[in-house]
Amino acid sequence: MMLAELLSSVAAGKLPDADGTVTIVPQPSPRDMGVIAFTGHSVVFADLDHGWLRDRLPEGDLSAPLNPPFLRALELETGRTVDNVDALVLAQPLDGSPPAGLAEVTGDDRPRVARAMSHRDAVRVWACEEGVLTIGRGVAGRWEVSVEVDPEHRGRGVGRRLASAARGLCDEPLWAQIAPGNAASLRAFLAAGFAPVGAEALLVADETR
Repeated sequence: MMLAELLSSVAAGKLPDADGTVTIVPQPSPRDMGVIAFTGHSVVFADLDHGWLRDRLPEGDLSAPLNPPFLRALELETGRTVDNVDALVLAQPLDGSPPAGLAEVTGDDRPRVARAMSHRDAVRVWACEEGVLTIGRGVAGRWEVSVEVDPEHRGRGVGRRLASAARGLCDEPLWAQIAPGNAASLRAFLAAGFAPVGAEALLVADETR
């Protein structure tokens, strides 16, 4: 199975069986390498020897694929760096038009936009007075969203409104990676109808950081 096929199944509501196993699939692109942990099932997408990978994953240890020893071994073997271990959330598209004040822009210099440009393809950017959202094709071609709320507008529900607006700007399932410690962002996405499906660690090459 290819990673894009697996993610499409998850987006359609069919998660991998919680059987305690690890599935190894090819990298969907030279850029995208990492690990996704679903409930009771992990997926490693890396163009590395399967035997080498499995030798470093203790049998029956459900947490091993996202634990530091395995991720560090991947870093040393590939020369890449684990970007973060993020919560992975997913939502279906919604009908509707962007809320008043949100307009597509080019050339926005906020950090969230620069990060999206370095990790995704076909990135589009919408901005309003309070913040910005980006949508682009990320891991295995899935559509990924990120939002950034300007500091002076935080705590007012802007993140939730931007995340909800994103669902009306994309006609396919929409994914987001959120640092677990960023509780405000996690609350905003959950309030906007995104549901947690797993956790993810991407290994990025130095030139993409």
